[in-house]
Amino acid sequence: MARVKRPDDTLPGRLRIVAGKWRSRLLQIIDEPGLRPTSERIRETLFNWLRPVTEGAHCLDLFSGTGALGIEALSRGAAHVVFVEKSAKLAVAIRNNLDDLEAASAEVIQREAMDYLRNADPEPFDIVFLDPPFDTDMLSEACRILQRRGLLAENAIVYLERSKGRDKPALPESWAITHEKVAGKVSYSLASTGTPT
Repeated sequence: MARVKRPDDTLPGRLRIVAGKWRSRLLQIIDEPGLRPTSERIRETLFNWLRPVTEGAHCLDLFSGTGALGIEALSRGAAHVVFVEKSAKLAVAIRNNLDDLEAASAEVIQREAMDYLRNADPEPFDIVFLDPPFDTDMLSEACRILQRRGLLAENAIVYLERSKGRDKPALPESWAITHEKVAGKVSYSLASTGTPT
């Protein structure tokens, strides 16, 4: 998701898919107050990290915003992506972009992210993208719920994005940060979750 606009190497109102079967396709981005799409540079680094595990993965794009992370995963061979976004306008925009790409293996759910985590009963996810609004402290809680409710497949990977100025989230005991980087005001990392207990 996105809060606080920042420059990106894309046209105004558009977001470019970095790689995969939809490489260089442009997504329409609606003008929603506070929307902060994950930049092209961060997405390129993130999916280089995820390259060994994206193909065939079952993914969750929580706090979807533009849906750029989940769509990038689909472009690179993910088997299925669930997009969860509380804004009706943004959820419709994600569906429209998926329709334009003729993406069949995706589900868009308009719902508050933490409510989804607490109450949904999906198949366990291989990759989870967590990019909550920067003015909140939801990362630690989201990680705890993912672990506690068994929403993660064995050896799942969780992407964490936050403002550089915020403290690192408290992670479940079995998790370990495997990659971490800072780009401008954004800190982002991957956590390996190990075997669910």
